[in-house]
Amino acid sequence: MQGWQRRSQTAGEVSGGGEGVGLKRMTKIAANIKHLKEQIPPSVRLVAVSKTKPESDILEAYNSGHKIFGENRVPELLKKKDNLPADIEWHMIGHLQSNKVKLIVPFISMIHSADSFRLLKTIDLEASGINRIVNCLLQIHIAAEETKFGFSMDEIHEMIKSEDFRKLNSIRICGVMGMATFTDDPGRVRNEFRYLAQCYYELKRDYFADKPEFREISMGMSGDYKIAIGEGSTIVRIGSLIFGERN
Repeated sequence: MQGWQRRSQTAGEVSGGGEGVGLKRMTKIAANIKHLKEQIPPSVRLVAVSKTKPESDILEAYNSGHKIFGENRVPELLKKKDNLPADIEWHMIGHLQSNKVKLIVPFISMIHSADSFRLLKTIDLEASGINRIVNCLLQIHIAAEETKFGFSMDEIHEMIKSEDFRKLNSIRICGVMGMATFTDDPGRVRNEFRYLAQCYYELKRDYFADKPEFREISMGMSGDYKIAIGEGSTIVRIGSLIFGERN
C-alpha cells in the first residue's frame, strides 16, 4: 500500500466515530469544492491552491474528485508531489527561480508564472533535455504594487518579435496570468482584470491567432474570482475558500 493510501485510510479511521473533528473538517473541504464548482461556469477551470496545506487536506479534495492543485514554492511542491497520487495535475503559480526549474519540468502541468524571457529560456532548455513540452502562461504585471512580478506589454512585444524567442521549441505559450492589486476596491480590481483580458486578446490577435492552445486567462483568487470570471477568466486560483485560511 502506498503512503498516500495509508494516510487516507488512517484519516478515515480517525474520523470514523461520526462526530470527530476530522470528519467535519474533511467534509467541509469536499463541500467547499462542490459549492465553488456550482458557482463557476463549466468553461472555467478551478486550481485548488494548496500552498501551506497538509497532504491530508489535499487528499480530501482529491477524493472528492478534484485533481488540479497549485503550489507556489518548489520545495513544498516536490515534497507533496512524491507523497500524493500520481494523476494529480500540478500547477506552479508562484514566482519561479531559474535554478529550480529543472526540479519541476519533468512533471509540472502548467507554469502560470513565466515572468521573464530568461525564465522561459531556462524552462525551454530543461524541457528540451528530456524531450518534453511545458505549458506556460505569460505573467503580466497588472497591479499597483511594484513587488508583484510580471512582464509589461512592451516587454512581451519585444520578446515575441525576437529571433531568440522563435528558437524556443520546448515550451507552449497557452495564455496569460495576472495578479490584481491587494485592495478592498472592487472597481480597481475589475479594471486590472479587464486590462489583462485586453492584453490576452491583443496577443491572440497579433501573434497567436493560429495557435488554439493560446486560450487561457488565469486571474481571480478567493476574494475576487467572481469579478475575474465576469472579465473573462478561464482559470481561477482559489485556496482559502476551499481549505480555510492559510496556515
